[in-house]
Amino acid sequence: MSGFWIMLTGALVATCCGILGCFLILRRMALIGDAISHSVLPGIVIAFLVSGSRDSFFMLFGAALIGFVTVFLIQMFQQSGVQNDASIGVVFTSMFAAGVLLVSLNAQQVDLDLDCVLYGEIAYVQWNPLILGGVELGPKAVWLLGITLFIIVALIGLFYKQFKICAFDPALAAAIGIPVALFHYVLMGLVSMATVSSFESVGAILVVGLLIVPPSAAYLLTDRLGTMIGLSVVIGVISSVAGYYVAAMLDASIAGCMVCVAGLIFLLAFLFSPSHGFVTRKLRQRASVAGEAY
Repeated sequence: MSGFWIMLTGALVATCCGILGCFLILRRMALIGDAISHSVLPGIVIAFLVSGSRDSFFMLFGAALIGFVTVFLIQMFQQSGVQNDASIGVVFTSMFAAGVLLVSLNAQQVDLDLDCVLYGEIAYVQWNPLILGGVELGPKAVWLLGITLFIIVALIGLFYKQFKICAFDPALAAAIGIPVALFHYVLMGLVSMATVSSFESVGAILVVGLLIVPPSAAYLLTDRLGTMIGLSVVIGVISSVAGYYVAAMLDASIAGCMVCVAGLIFLLAFLFSPSHGFVTRKLRQRASVAGEAY
């Protein structure tokens, strides 16, 4: 039964990240998830210092709050003329360093396992169940990710056209009256929510990997956003299920194997994609040269 919960948790993370990752790839903001997953450290520490508890609710609230601050700062720097990648790098390294400083200054008072809180371990999800009225309802992570996925699907579904236009042509979106800044912050808020609700249970490596790799593979396989989102989710779910079995066979890190499977799928897409594949293009060029020779 533990394997089922692990694969279900991985599939939920893959679905949340696969949907949002497509928009990040198109907006050239793929590393925003990595930035958020590292920037939330001071929020986790401050939440512990204020509450005196390592309860997941306080940790997640503090992490989510700092996640939104991270998104705001990145956007503010970009609008001030700082390059996109530089803005992300400056904010997440500075915030992460601030978190490390808070831990070092309060080392005597903070009994905080950062490896557990920040990086998580998907193998342990079944040991943290949600209990209501004495009835065990399954892992908390599954419920939290399920609610997050519902919110993501609802907002993306309701405003799909607006998100699509903002991703492809923000200038056109502004010209036809779409509030581009609002939808940018909504998207970043969803990314922050997905990242924060995922990393405590499954680990930062898996969250960032599923936020970037499956959408990147899907990007190579299609030129339609709707199809790209579907392929991204499918690739992410396959990576989660196959990665679990590979980890069981090798007795290795489950999250690491899931991301490695996703990376292998990306490599196959990079080589053999019908439109953008490296091997496909070389064969097409060779055929074209041969045709001209005749």
